[in-house]
Amino acid sequence: MDHDEGLVDGAGADFSTTGPRRSVRAAGEASVLNHGHGAAVVNTQHDLLAAALPFLDAGLRAGDLVALTCPPDTVDLIARELGERATAVESEPRMSLLGSRAPDALTMCHRYLERAIAAGDTGGSGRLRVLAEVDFGSDPADWREGQRFESVYNRLLGDAPVAAMCVYDRRRLPAAVIDSAAATHPVLVHGTSWAASSGFQDPGVYVPSLPLPRAPMEDGAPVFAVDDAPTLAGLRHQLGAVLASLVPDREQQEDVHLAASEIAANAFRHGVRPVSARVWADGDLVICVIRDRGTDYGDPFSGFAPAHGLDLSHGGMGLWLARKLCDHVDVLPGAHGLSVRLSTRLR
Repeated sequence: MDHDEGLVDGAGADFSTTGPRRSVRAAGEASVLNHGHGAAVVNTQHDLLAAALPFLDAGLRAGDLVALTCPPDTVDLIARELGERATAVESEPRMSLLGSRAPDALTMCHRYLERAIAAGDTGGSGRLRVLAEVDFGSDPADWREGQRFESVYNRLLGDAPVAAMCVYDRRRLPAAVIDSAAATHPVLVHGTSWAASSGFQDPGVYVPSLPLPRAPMEDGAPVFAVDDAPTLAGLRHQLGAVLASLVPDREQQEDVHLAASEIAANAFRHGVRPVSARVWADGDLVICVIRDRGTDYGDPFSGFAPAHGLDLSHGGMGLWLARKLCDHVDVLPGAHGLSVRLSTRLR
């Protein structure tokens, strides 16, 4: 499929900043609080505050742009603890999967990062500091999306002047999500102590290793199937017709059709024919799988940002759009071809 959809380190789609970087270690500050992507696993409210407050305090003292992407109750708790200083801390749930799908969350992080860097010219530190509380939801398919997002973050923003602490609260999260923190974060946080995570895995290894949640209906007959679509226009029309019968919400219907059409376009333009498609639905979930016979594509970071950067006039947006429009997108290379699986809960 589309070799332009992937991300190459240092390319325009990489959200790392360009040009000379300011130091992320200010004199007299504890460097462990000033850089990196850390995870704090907490058991109690006391544990949460013991990790969060020193982290936020270091940022406020240093002149960082400080932001929270946390559930409302955690935002309120931290605001009470910070008192008057809370006015200097922003809250933006769209910087994480709390309020956005992965591409939009990364775009919001990028916008905040640009603001932080610009503030460095007017007395700020030039750094962004983010406290995030993780909540991937109750569905294992959503856990996979969350774990993938946390891992990909290291590739897209790992070298930028950002300090990010992700709070994993055992009172809220399932054990599988808690266990993933060490693999997706280079640093583990205990109070004010930041130490390298011995369980951290390179995103290029970790992301492809994630198990694919398979819906039971995929073991049954699809509601639509074509094994060798003769034309892209014809396949788009067929997908539009079947999705119109399966997706009640008109806006969501258009979103899923656009996502599937973009993936189909990649298969025809950049893959190896024949191109096939399958659609399943059960009233709660719709799944669309598009496959071609190409076998030389395997970038696990594709689609988390436009392939050619934020200037969308250059194209390379197909998989990125699909990730924006669908709950789950899986790129599945195999010995006999490449499949892209789209799934979305029906509204």
